[in-house]
Amino acid sequence: MEEYINIGKIVATFGLKGELILQHSLAKKLVLKGVEAIFVEQVKGSYLPFFPLNSKAKTHDETFIQLEGILTKERAHRLISKQVWLLDADFRRLAGTSSPISLLGYKLFNDDGYIGNIEEVIEQPHQVLLKITYKGNEALIPLHDETLKNINRKKGEVYLTLPDGLLEIYA
Repeated sequence: MEEYINIGKIVATFGLKGELILQHSLAKKLVLKGVEAIFVEQVKGSYLPFFPLNSKAKTHDETFIQLEGILTKERAHRLISKQVWLLDADFRRLAGTSSPISLLGYKLFNDDGYIGNIEEVIEQPHQVLLKITYKGNEALIPLHDETLKNINRKKGEVYLTLPDGLLEIYA
C-alpha cells in the first residue's frame, strides 16, 4: 500500500483558466517537476489523483499549479480548502531539509534513548510539535532550539533533551 504525506491545502484559485494556489509546508520554493500526481482529499481518507500540467513557485510556502482537467475557475473553485497529499517518494525528494515536515518518519531519541517514530509534524505559529506513540499513548513533543540536540538526516534520527517529567505525562 502506498504511503501518502500531507503537504498542505489548496487555498485559492488564480486567474480564469483554473490555476490554483497550493499552500504547502515544504519550506522551499516548490515546483512539482517530476511529480506524476498530487492527491486531493475529497472525502476523509480518500485521495483522488490529479495530474499537474505545470507549476510555478510563488513564495516559500505557496505554489501556482495547473491540473489536468481543471481548465475553468469554476472547476478549480471546487478544490479550495481541500488537503493535498504526495506519495512518500515524491515528498522525500521535494521536501526542504530545513522544513520541520521533512522529519516525518524519523526516529526520536531522548537522553535516555529511543522514544518513538515521528508520525506527524504539527507546525504552530510559535512552536513545532512532533507526534509520536509513547508507551501506547499519543504524545506531543515540542521541538525548538532549547530541546534540539542533533538531527542525523542520513540515519533518520532526531536527538532531543526534554524537560524533566514531560514523557511521564504520556506514560
